[in-house]
Amino acid sequence: MIEFLNQLDTSLFLFLNGLHSGWLDPVMIFVSGKLTWIPFYLVLLVLIVRQYRWQSLLILLFIAVLISLSDQLSVRAFKFVFERPRPCHEPVLQPLIHLAKGSCGGAFGFVSSHAANSFALAGFSWFLLRPVFPKIGFVLFPWAAIVSYSRIYLGVHYPGDILVGAILGLIIAWVVWKIYGLTCGARSAC
Repeated sequence: MIEFLNQLDTSLFLFLNGLHSGWLDPVMIFVSGKLTWIPFYLVLLVLIVRQYRWQSLLILLFIAVLISLSDQLSVRAFKFVFERPRPCHEPVLQPLIHLAKGSCGGAFGFVSSHAANSFALAGFSWFLLRPVFPKIGFVLFPWAAIVSYSRIYLGVHYPGDILVGAILGLIIAWVVWKIYGLTCGARSAC
């Protein structure tokens, strides 16, 4: 069963990574960039501060914990435990992969930290903002999906890395949201 899933993941990766074009390479490099989304984060920050005022300080603390958890768990509980090489580190696949950036990144790819972090932020923000902005999920989740897909496009993650990273991020978002709710309930201030 594991071998079948690996073959399926590899086939899907090669198909998706093969859907590249010259004009899209810089777009996906940009989408995958760590600093690219600062304006997006600032808009989220403004929405949170306008809605929650001083309570937003506690919310920002929870978001910092959320991102730290998703980032560290994706590395320490997955990458360092499973040690699954990134597709671009697989000698058999290297001639078949389109590496838009020309670099591969760290040795291990399971799970994608980009996917875990972006889906954790999208999930928590959705829980937080949907009472005021009911359609915000139509922005948050496509954003997380595009960031995640860019990692396949760039040749550094299998689809399975992305899928499990997204699930991990959403689970972390739910857990942190529940803890935030308990904290607010105890303080009667949220």
